[in-house]
Amino acid sequence: MRKTVHLDIQPIMTQTYSVTRSEPIPVFPRITYRSKESVRKSIPAVWMRAGTSKGLFLHRHHLPASTTLWGPILLSAMGSSTGSSRQIDGVGGASSTTSKVAIVERSSRPGVDVEYTFVQVAPDQPRIDMTGNCGNIASGVGPFALDEGLVSVPEREKEINIRIYNTNTGQHIVETVQVANDGSFREDGDYAIPGVEGTASPIKVAFLKPCGSMTGHMFPSGRHQEMLTVQSRGFGTLSVRVSLVDAANPFVFVDAASLPREASSTIADAADPAFLALIEDIRQHGAVRFGLAENVQAASQVRGTPKIAILSPASGTVDGVDIEVKAFSMGKPHPSLQLTGAVCLGAATIIHGTIAWDLAHIKEGKEIPKHGMSLGNHQIAGAVPVGIRHSAGVVHAETVLGIDRKGAIDVDRVAVYRTARRLFEGRVFYRP
Repeated sequence: MRKTVHLDIQPIMTQTYSVTRSEPIPVFPRITYRSKESVRKSIPAVWMRAGTSKGLFLHRHHLPASTTLWGPILLSAMGSSTGSSRQIDGVGGASSTTSKVAIVERSSRPGVDVEYTFVQVAPDQPRIDMTGNCGNIASGVGPFALDEGLVSVPEREKEINIRIYNTNTGQHIVETVQVANDGSFREDGDYAIPGVEGTASPIKVAFLKPCGSMTGHMFPSGRHQEMLTVQSRGFGTLSVRVSLVDAANPFVFVDAASLPREASSTIADAADPAFLALIEDIRQHGAVRFGLAENVQAASQVRGTPKIAILSPASGTVDGVDIEVKAFSMGKPHPSLQLTGAVCLGAATIIHGTIAWDLAHIKEGKEIPKHGMSLGNHQIAGAVPVGIRHSAGVVHAETVLGIDRKGAIDVDRVAVYRTARRLFEGRVFYRP
């Protein structure tokens, strides 16, 4: 058990004098020591950058069996026990993208190598959210599992597929990672992603059958787009055009052109409090329409899902960009775009009738996808790349459409490339 030493220090006035002052100088000739057992505990941990996020990676068997007991441990470890927005007493980075936890274990499920549970720790509240997945953090699960010996590598294999089951959403993910000569994850490479300086080896993150992650349907409201009536705090009652899409994570996609004129001019300064309040109001009303909350009050208690993003047509003439997005996370502007956001938007952009489809086809003669057999208003193709410009750059989502058992259009998979790096390994301390 770790010992904590407390010092009882009592200054004693002596007859020691300074040449520049005549009053006695306090000195400390006697220090009394008293000690007691520390209440702090620790568990093995790895801190990783995964995509454009950072988080704590833990083994499932180092935590209590019941997930209901995880909260105090993770809040303390990350520095959110008191709700301090600085997370100064923990390892959290004081932002939603650097206050995440991945809990990983070897899986006994057929066709699955490892299982992973995502936990979003609020950086400014003593609250955790386990309702959804984080694609960026998920991209670090394969490398973590490889380095921790949770998956085996065939001899001389330089690249392997790691099959991952996300317990939050019940989704299956396949990650293709590079292997070093010693069987560990090979970090070094020449692949770069927006929002991260430098290069590393590419990690292909493929979300299999991503639709209906939380609601069971890609379009839980039954509509590809609709007008959502919102009772806002600063703009009164208004209607905005939205697509409610559940793929990898549920997202409220908002047509920027449908926002109030005063708000649409603030998108560039997305940190404006009044603008953020409006975005949160829309998100909460979207949650009710999704069926994820009974009312806006209940929706306000779960900030992690659904997520929300504002869509605009691609500006300029940059090749390979089909649509632009401004994403938000936990009530604040996202510095880039959630990986699940790229997956969800990539899927929505090639589904006829969504806002994303409309905005991506504004340019005359533009077609997405460009090849494949037709089925109604869609074309069933191979991997169709969708270029998405966000705050930090451009990400490409490769979407593969399919046909379900009823003959309807389905999203077979969406793949996005990430990089990851192990930053430290050791033990993280917490107060239970």
